[in-house]
Amino acid sequence: MFYKANGNGYQQVLPGIRIKTLTYGELTLFTEFKMEKGSVLPKHSHVHEQTGYLIRGNIILTIGTEEYEVAQGDCWCIPSNVEHRAKILSDSVAIEVFSPVREDYLKFK
Repeated sequence: MFYKANGNGYQQVLPGIRIKTLTYGELTLFTEFKMEKGSVLPKHSHVHEQTGYLIRGNIILTIGTEEYEVAQGDCWCIPSNVEHRAKILSDSVAIEVFSPVREDYLKFK
């Protein structure tokens, strides 16, 4: 699958948090998140390993019991079934890869 960059198709999944699935294959799914200052991604977990990169902005990311101040250029990997959450400190954009493919995110393309 090939994705040609464009600004269309982002869908709000939580207040202040929009998502777009950019591309996916048999084993991985690649998404972009646009997050507004003050929004919160509540604590949750899933079977998918999640690797991310902050393109711009600042967030507080909690993975398990560890809290991280994340700035532009920082990256992370959240193991399968580990609780995590995020507080958005400034308007931010992140890219994340999920494995296996998140079937529930296929609708966000």
